Amino acid sequence: MDRRPGLSARLKLTLSYAGFLMLGGALLLVVVWVFVLRWLRTDDPSSIRQQYGVVVIMGFNRSDALLGLVPAATTALVFLMVFGLLGGWILAGRMLAPLIRVADAARMASSGSLSHRIRLPGRRDEFRELADVFDTMLQQLESHVAEQRRFAANASHELRTPLAISQTLLDVARTDPGRDQGELIERLRTVNTRAIDLTEALLLLSRGDHQSVTREPVDLSLIAEEAAETLLPLAEQRQVTLEVTGEPTQTAGSAALLLRMVSNLVQNAIVHNLPTGGTVTVHTRSQHDASVLQVENTGQPVPLELLPTLTEPFQRGTTRVRTDEHAGVGLGLAIVHSIVRAHDGTLDLAPGPTGGLLVTVRLPGGQA
Repeated sequence: MDRRPGLSARLKLTLSYAGFLMLGGALLLVVVWVFVLRWLRTDDPSSIRQQYGVVVIMGFNRSDALLGLVPAATTALVFLMVFGLLGGWILAGRMLAPLIRVADAARMASSGSLSHRIRLPGRRDEFRELADVFDTMLQQLESHVAEQRRFAANASHELRTPLAISQTLLDVARTDPGRDQGELIERLRTVNTRAIDLTEALLLLSRGDHQSVTREPVDLSLIAEEAAETLLPLAEQRQVTLEVTGEPTQTAGSAALLLRMVSNLVQNAIVHNLPTGGTVTVHTRSQHDASVLQVENTGQPVPLELLPTLTEPFQRGTTRVRTDEHAGVGLGLAIVHSIVRAHDGTLDLAPGPTGGLLVTVRLPGGQA
């Protein structure tokens, strides 16, 4: 929330307490003037003498002056104490009211209500800045919780599918003992493998989102070569040409997570390619203070409106070519996005010049 500059809370409290102090001092001076100086006033010049450079006024009857001063001063002090407590209580309540609203919002958030916002009015000071920061935190928490709930719902739905298929196959085997057991076992193995792959992908996605990455020097070009070598049999099986080009590109991060990131990108580029004769190009380079990895593949054009959804969990491009053998779990680019964020990088998706997809990953360059 944009606010106009205002007095700080410290300055407000300083001015307020100083005002009460000056008011108390003024009352004390009035008491001294009314109840003391009139007793010490005299017309006898001999009663005024100089002592050590200070004018000292000598009254005719000092006991009468004390008798008049003590009860008046006591009454004034009692009044100042009551007035100070009452005024301070009211003043502190008004000054600390924003903190009470923040505390109420925190209690509501702790009970599970993240939609409440403080929205404290007035000009900017420490309290209103605190309220704005708290509102921003609540907004981020609400968005994160909503994302986690959506992810959990999608994950449970995706996991329920292979489990339901396994249950159906087992029911068929129980009711039809004469069915080919080899075919049943092979289908169960395929379904079970898919469930395991999905579970591992979910764990890796959670790890990328929440684990602090251990930084170590990593050469993206070597990571790209290792991923390409691992996936070369898949590329040959699908008759896809796999090329790795570029220069040594230094960054800092987890070698295991970065290898999984590049492997996911290359695998997606292979299985989302043309039916036969496609190409996948992996290129690394250093650009200013960033380390850049690009993975480009041929294939059918990707609609622009589909690009923002590709990094969402369990989102699959409907126009992309896939086979049953590599149906995937819909977490490839979501895992890539999570790993890139964990390394303080950026992920850009763009349609290829002649079809397919161009993925650009930018990570902090150098060594941390």
